[in-house]
Amino acid sequence: MARRLSEEYPTAFLTGAGSGLGLAFADMLVAEGVRVWGTSRDPVRLPPDSAQFHPVRLDLADAGEALGAFRGAEAAAGGAFDLVVNNAGFGVFGEFDALPSAAWEAQVEAMLIANIRLAHAAYSGMRGRGRGCLVNVSSMAAEFPLPFMSGYNVAKAGLSALSESLLFESMGTGVRVIDFRPGDYRTAFNRAMQPKPPVQGTARRTDAVWRVLEANLSASPSPARAAADLRGALRGRRRGIVCSGSVFQVRVAPLLARLLPSGVVRAGAARYFGLTGR
Repeated sequence: MARRLSEEYPTAFLTGAGSGLGLAFADMLVAEGVRVWGTSRDPVRLPPDSAQFHPVRLDLADAGEALGAFRGAEAAAGGAFDLVVNNAGFGVFGEFDALPSAAWEAQVEAMLIANIRLAHAAYSGMRGRGRGCLVNVSSMAAEFPLPFMSGYNVAKAGLSALSESLLFESMGTGVRVIDFRPGDYRTAFNRAMQPKPPVQGTARRTDAVWRVLEANLSASPSPARAAADLRGALRGRRRGIVCSGSVFQVRVAPLLARLLPSGVVRAGAARYFGLTGR
């Protein structure tokens, strides 16, 4: 019988636990016997307080508050967390030059800078104990950027770059780092998009891409698959990049990207999203 995750990870801190992948991760960890401190900007969206799950209010837009919430949860857990999953995030959709700079600056601040601060605090605690696992939930968008989502692409690529850096630094320390890259999953991600279409810019182009994004999410796997993939990575004591999603996104697209010239890959992606012209 496979060991339960709680044998290696008695405690976990998970951001964005109120919906989508985060909620699936929380359910999986609790089922594995892990005591989870899960966060949301709106704690009402979180599972109720129990012996296994502890709701925490945390808003990545307020860096000081986010770090304070993490420290408070750490104290309640009795010390550094065994597992930290940086999962919270959101999308901003629109043409780069049509959106106000504050829109994508806020996204990079919340999804990259704030997550780096949390990763720094978590990693420092793990290094002090000589064990633990830091999971940064990036995205396949780090490798395959999504049109009209520049802030999201930048933040996720930066988070992947942080994970890659820590993979070198963590060697021989007892701390493992996972760059978890989900593809499309059937969640409410698009319904929470900021701002909701129609957006400023060239409507025909943005509308075409939006329809593809909506269709992809509708036909995507359940978040339970992502939770199963994360469980497998944790049980297997994996390090480095772990991709999760449909066979095409996880297997076929990366293979084509390695075999074909970048210009051909980009042209194929533009055609797929309904974009034309140079």
